[in-house]
Amino acid sequence: MAGSVTCGIGVSVDGFVAGPNQSADDPLGEGGEQLHRWMFEQADQHAAEIEALVSAGAYIMGRNMFGPGRGEWDESWRGWWGDEPPYHAPVFVLTHHPRESVEMRGGTTFHFVTEGIGRALERARAAAGDEHVAIAGGASVVNQYLAAGLVDELWLHIAPVVLGSGERLFEGVGSPTLEPVEVRTTDLVTHVRYRVS
Repeated sequence: MAGSVTCGIGVSVDGFVAGPNQSADDPLGEGGEQLHRWMFEQADQHAAEIEALVSAGAYIMGRNMFGPGRGEWDESWRGWWGDEPPYHAPVFVLTHHPRESVEMRGGTTFHFVTEGIGRALERARAAAGDEHVAIAGGASVVNQYLAAGLVDELWLHIAPVVLGSGERLFEGVGSPTLEPVEVRTTDLVTHVRYRVS
């Protein structure tokens, strides 16, 4: 896995990674919190999957995953996670609006990339060294990297939930080949690890 590009993301059985009507008060949209119950209610049972999500050498995410704003930055906004985000590594945020890097406690620094997904991946790979780069989300960013053929492994955490609408995974990605490598199930989630080609 060293040097590879991975993506681990929670998804409903109907393919949504967030519910409808996302907002500052409801960042995962209506019903979206249900996708991650396994992480909080069964953390011990899913320790390996949780560790995999936070073990990358660098991360890439979209602006909407970092915060609710659009347009020019509200410089007081420093992410959803408080003073010590869970990443403990460099995070490259895709945006159309430049911003100075934001250094947080615990080793997380958010860097803002305006030159597109290719440049964000170059910077993340350089920062990660021999470790893997994780595409953290949201759906639009994951779909862009899948469409470009830049994801080596996709880890879906499928919750037995139907959201009906929201931010959909796999829109506009073409026809990537997904080879199941590992599957594990509990009552709250089915983890499927795919090799992507």
